Amino acid sequence: MEVKKIVLAGNPNSGKSAIFSRLTGIDVISSNYPGTTIEIMRGMLKIKDKKYEIIDSPGIYSFNFTNIAEEITAKTIDEADILINVVDSTNLERCLNLTLQLIKKQKQLILILNFWDETKHKGIEIDYKKLQEILGIPVIPVCAITGEGIKELVERIQDARISKFDFYDEKKWEKIGEIVENIQKVHHKHHTLLERIDELTINTVPGIFIAIFILILSFFLIRITGESLINNFLDPIFNNFYMPFVNNLNNTNIPEFFKKILFGTNNEVMESFGIITTGIYIPFVIVLPYIFVFYVVLSFLEDSGYLPRLSVLLDGILHRFGIHGYSSIPILLGLGCKVPALFSIRILESEREKIITTILVLLSAPCMPQTAMILALGITYGIKVVVFIFVLLLVISITTSFLLNKFLKGEAQELFLEIPPYRFPAFNIFIKKLWIRIKNFLFEAVPLIIFGVFLINILDITGFLNFLTFILGKQFAFILGMPPEITSVMLLGFLKKDVSISMLAPFALNAKQFIIASVFLVIYLPCTASFFTLIKELGLKIAFKIILLNLIIAFMVAVILNIILQII
Repeated sequence: MEVKKIVLAGNPNSGKSAIFSRLTGIDVISSNYPGTTIEIMRGMLKIKDKKYEIIDSPGIYSFNFTNIAEEITAKTIDEADILINVVDSTNLERCLNLTLQLIKKQKQLILILNFWDETKHKGIEIDYKKLQEILGIPVIPVCAITGEGIKELVERIQDARISKFDFYDEKKWEKIGEIVENIQKVHHKHHTLLERIDELTINTVPGIFIAIFILILSFFLIRITGESLINNFLDPIFNNFYMPFVNNLNNTNIPEFFKKILFGTNNEVMESFGIITTGIYIPFVIVLPYIFVFYVVLSFLEDSGYLPRLSVLLDGILHRFGIHGYSSIPILLGLGCKVPALFSIRILESEREKIITTILVLLSAPCMPQTAMILALGITYGIKVVVFIFVLLLVISITTSFLLNKFLKGEAQELFLEIPPYRFPAFNIFIKKLWIRIKNFLFEAVPLIIFGVFLINILDITGFLNFLTFILGKQFAFILGMPPEITSVMLLGFLKKDVSISMLAPFALNAKQFIIASVFLVIYLPCTASFFTLIKELGLKIAFKIILLNLIIAFMVAVILNIILQII
């Protein structure tokens, strides 16, 4: 059976993803366009005896490309059998610019006027039947949030036509003006409460304070809800129901080598590194709760219309580091857990932005468990020691990102973003989007994390890690000004990253040694889960380059600190 390819094309924030979700349900595939990191969504739609592949392409304003995402969209459009042009009916004149460019492609085309409900709220009256006559293609008013018009869209897909509308490119905007004048009337309406809130959140001074409040609220919501899910739900299930089954299995006649692979080397679940103990506990108990809550928050910020406003507000500051406003989301999330922070870098467009943002995430501050350990142990040396550690980490991250911006080829892309009106997210679309993202984590990241646990376990069983500790121990301790016994913690701390700093307690370090050890353990290597998430998001080659850079920075900072603090 021939499967025709339908591509959804429209400006950013025109509601393409909501239309895509309505047409395909939750049976979708998320994949990168070949040779790029730009993600596109694919799904299937069956109408009677015909099948169609639906593709949700990145948003585009025109075919005069300003970024790689628009270039990918253009290639996807060229490969389409049918185009569905999703238009924001509250911004008709701006959207018709792309419509006329799509008409020039001479492909079968359908135009849908999304946000049809909002035209009434804003006093906009559109004669869509007259627009249909002018362009010579089906024009369907739709409200993706409620599903209004979706049935008619499905029924009329086979009516897609090649438009005969003719115009000269140099007179394109003149034609658009004529069309809008003929089909649209705007009536005066007073500002609604949402429109007044909109003005506040875009205005620089109140907008920055509102942004800080929302970012802090999001951070604590992710942290507190994630911890609550772990402590009150997932951890008890794991210990009370899953571990008894594992212990019974451990008592069977399994060869000793395979026991170590499956169950690990001891009974501590975070230290054993067995495939069915640590390999299950880390992704499903430690990471999944934060991932779940992060995607709930992210989806709400996206669908409500706040995320574009946040990006525009912070763009000026972050642009100095070679990134734009979207990077604020992963940077903030990294204060809680690096895994959801690294997952969220996929919302960035260019590889360069992803690299610089990742460096900021990994260097700017410790994750929440490490922060708690630094506070708990560091306070015995005085509050100045604790403050110095956090300020130093911030300075290191800012300096590194600033230098990367200077030396990495390319420029920070400008943030061309249409700010949509505020809307309350539609529950069914919200849930579908959440499931798609969680499913991607379960099938893409979890196997990598389990493999990482298996690999570390093999290195431990074969004695390679102990051998490395023995060989490098004295030199390592001398360079960093540490007692030799601490070498195992410093070298192997990435295996237990969340509690690595707490393992410093038995060594009775002085203030200088505690500062050096804490800073080194925070930035030298990501934790196991973050390491494999990094590989998943950026690829093996770039991930190792970032890790090597972190390691070099960690040693340089530790050596310089050792020299300076000895002099002081």
